[in-house]
Amino acid sequence: MTLSSPARIGAHMSTAGGLHKAVARALDLHMTAVQIFTKNNRQWQAPPLAPDAIARWKGDFAESGIQNAVSHASYLINLASPKADIWAKSRAAIRDELERAHRLGIPAVVLHPGAHVGSGPEAGIQRIAQAVNETYRAHPHLADVQLLFEVMAGQGTVIGGTLEELAQLLHATAEQAHTGICLDTCHLFAAGYELRSPEAYETLIETCRQTVGLEAIRCWHLNDSQGALRSHRDRHQHLGEGELGRSPFGYVLNDPRWYDRPLLLETPKTVERESDLKNMQVLGALLRDKTRIPAGLMQDGALNMC
Repeated sequence: MTLSSPARIGAHMSTAGGLHKAVARALDLHMTAVQIFTKNNRQWQAPPLAPDAIARWKGDFAESGIQNAVSHASYLINLASPKADIWAKSRAAIRDELERAHRLGIPAVVLHPGAHVGSGPEAGIQRIAQAVNETYRAHPHLADVQLLFEVMAGQGTVIGGTLEELAQLLHATAEQAHTGICLDTCHLFAAGYELRSPEAYETLIETCRQTVGLEAIRCWHLNDSQGALRSHRDRHQHLGEGELGRSPFGYVLNDPRWYDRPLLLETPKTVERESDLKNMQVLGALLRDKTRIPAGLMQDGALNMC
C-alpha cells in the first residue's frame, strides 16, 4: 500500500434485501470500507446463511474494490453475564457470529464485551475470556476471523470502558483466541479520554501503546458525541455537530499508523443516503493528502457541504 492509496473509510450499511445490498449501498456512497450485521442484531437466532447469499456477497464484494469488510455482533450478546442462561445463549451467539463471518470471508467481528451486572469487572472479564477461548479452541477453523473488543463509554457495569480493561481481555485471550481492539471516538470521549487537540490525541495513542498495543487496534469507529467528556453516554452524533468537533477525526484520518485499518462511521442516518454522504464528505475534506480521497466522493452533487 502506498501513501496515496484511498483512505479506508466507510460506514455501517443496511443489508435489507440481502447481504450483497450493503455492497451496492457502500459503492453508491464512494466507500472503501463497510461494516454490516450478518443477521438481525435484535434476535438471538437467525436462519443459516443460504449458499446463494454467501456466493452473491463474495462475488459482489470481490468485484467492488472495497478494501475492508467488518461485521458487528448482535447487541444482545453478553459474555460477561453471571446469569447461566444469558451466558449460554451469548456463547452460542458469538460462535454463530464468527461462523457467519468465516463463511462470508469477513476477517473481523466487532463485539461489545458485555456487562458484569454487579458481579464485578474481574469476574466479567474472566467469563468473557472463558467463552471466547473455548469457542476458538473448539472451532479452530474460526481462527481466520478476528474478534475485536470495542471500547465502551463506561456506562453502568459495562466492561471495556477503560483501555486497561481491554488490555486485560487481550491478555486473557492471547494464547487460545484471535482477538484485537476496535476504538470508537464517541465511546473514548464519553469514557474520559480527551482527543480534541493534537497533544491530547498523541497522549491517547501513547496510552493505547502502553495498554492494548497499537498492533491490536484493527478498526476505528468514527462518531461525534452528544455527551460531554466523561459523560459515559453512548450517544453518537454527526461529525462536527457534537462535543468532539471535526478536529479529532482529522487526527485519525491523517495518522499513517491507521492507513491500513478500516475507519467506519456509525453516525445517525437521519435522512437516508444524505446523512451518510454528509459525514463521508466531512471525512474527505479532512484528508490532507487529497489523493487519498475515494474517487467521486467530493464530486457527488447531492451535498458537498464541506
